[in-house]
Amino acid sequence: MSAVDASLAIDDTLQHLRRVLANTAESPRPMVDLELSAELEKLLGQKVAANMRAAAVLVPIIQRRDGPHLLLTRRSELLRQHKGQISFPGGARDAGDASFAAAALREAFEEIGLPPGLVEIVGYLDDYPVLSGFRITPVVGIIGENFKPTLASGEVAELFDLPLAQVLAADAFERKILSRDGFEVPFFEITYGNYRIWGATAGILWQLRNRLLLL
Repeated sequence: MSAVDASLAIDDTLQHLRRVLANTAESPRPMVDLELSAELEKLLGQKVAANMRAAAVLVPIIQRRDGPHLLLTRRSELLRQHKGQISFPGGARDAGDASFAAAALREAFEEIGLPPGLVEIVGYLDDYPVLSGFRITPVVGIIGENFKPTLASGEVAELFDLPLAQVLAADAFERKILSRDGFEVPFFEITYGNYRIWGATAGILWQLRNRLLLL
């Protein structure tokens, strides 16, 4: 493939992403189908209604010469919760955040030094609830290749690229079961090099894959 053909392929993928997310919005917020048992679905539904906190993550897609890549963080080992895990930049929505997109952009700036002006918000994926008590809104954004990260060392140990082509591969994901509090909770896992990506992050990547493949 020539450099011109590669550039066109990148543009086609990103334009397709814009199209498939064009009708998504901040409100109303649909919940992802986690394919849970009826008992766990009921418990989670009660938790969502009662006290789940709103959160947002940025799903940042950066244009590289070989195609679009996702930017992911490895959380610091100094953190009390989820230390060392792979995640998107993000966190709880604060009272001062005007929107979920604003919350995701604020967190991305704080964690990896991404200026909000470099991000083109193209849409949203379905909300993802987690057992730690958050309902996560994934905000998808495209950023330019000229972004130079500055990591918040107390929160982020590493920032790395995950090629979008890896997410779209037919054999990229494994479906596994986590036993917690007497329940069997299904989750997705994707391995890339030395990185094990699972839980909500892998679930959000699975959603993105399905949207792009129109499943």
